[in-house]
Amino acid sequence: MSHPPPPLGNDFPGLDGSPRSTGDEPLNRLADAVRRISAAAVGHPVPDREIAEAADQLVRIADGLERNAAASKRPRIQPSGHPQDFFPMSPMIGFANPIAPPVEIWSVQGEGGRREIRGRVTFGYAYEGPPTCVHGGIIAELFDEVMGAANILTENPGMTGTLTVRYRRPTPLLAPLDIVARFTGTERRKVFTWAGIYYDGALTAEAEGIFIKMDPNRLLDIASTNARAAEEQVIDDDFAQLIAKNAGSWPRRGSTTDAAVDKLANEVGVPVVPRVLLDHVVVDPPQGAGITEAETGVIE
Repeated sequence: MSHPPPPLGNDFPGLDGSPRSTGDEPLNRLADAVRRISAAAVGHPVPDREIAEAADQLVRIADGLERNAAASKRPRIQPSGHPQDFFPMSPMIGFANPIAPPVEIWSVQGEGGRREIRGRVTFGYAYEGPPTCVHGGIIAELFDEVMGAANILTENPGMTGTLTVRYRRPTPLLAPLDIVARFTGTERRKVFTWAGIYYDGALTAEAEGIFIKMDPNRLLDIASTNARAAEEQVIDDDFAQLIAKNAGSWPRRGSTTDAAVDKLANEVGVPVVPRVLLDHVVVDPPQGAGITEAETGVIE
C-alpha cells in the first residue's frame, strides 16, 4: 500500500481547534524544565562542579515533591476533543510528562473522508541510539502511541497485539520530523493501523499494527491483576469507587457490553471508550485473570 508524504505541518492545529493541554500550567512547566536538564546532562559536557551543585538542588526538590505528594494516583482524564489532549501524561505526547519529547499531534481529514493523525517532533539527545540517529525503540514507542490515537479518532480503540516496524533509513536526531497515523480497517476484533515518520518528505520508518478490541470484563481482570502486583496505588480513588458501585452491572463474557459502558460513561460525564475507561480499575478478578495469547495477537 502506498503512503505519500504528509504536508509539512501546515494543517496544524487540525480539525479540533487548539489543544487545551499544552499551556504553561505548573505541571507542564515542571516537565519542560526536567527535559532541559536531561538534554544538558546527556548531550553536553558540563563541569563536575556544576553537576554536583545541580544534583544537590534537584535532590532537595525531589524530596519536597515526594513529601507533599498524595498517596493516591493522579486521576486520568478520558480522551475527547483534540488528540493532543487524549493523554496529557503520555510518555510520548504528554506535555505534562518529563520523559515525553513531547510529540505534537492533531487530526486531519484523510483520504476517503476518514479522520487520521498528523504530527511533528524533534527528538533531542536523550533519545539517541546510533550516533546522530533516533533510537529504534523510541521510534517503535512513537508508532504505538500515534496509532492508538488514530484508532480512538475512528472509534476503534484496542490494545496492541502486533507492532511491525520497518526502519527504511536512519531517522535523524535533532531534526524536524513529520508523522502520519491512520486506521486502515477491521476484521472481527482486529483493528489494523499504519503509521510513518518522514524527514524532509522522505519516509524513514513505518509501522503496521494489529490492535485487539477488548471485552470490558477482560480489561477489568487485567487491571485487577496488575493493581495487585504494583508496589504503589495505581488507580485513583474516585474511579475505584465508581467501579465498585457499578461492578454488579457489568455483563458476563460473551454478552453485550455497550449498555454497561454507556452507564459508566454517563456517570463519569464524558464520552469514553472501553480501553481508556477501564485501564486502571481494580475489582476482584476470577482465578487466572489476565490477558491470553489469543487476545494479544493471534485472534483468527
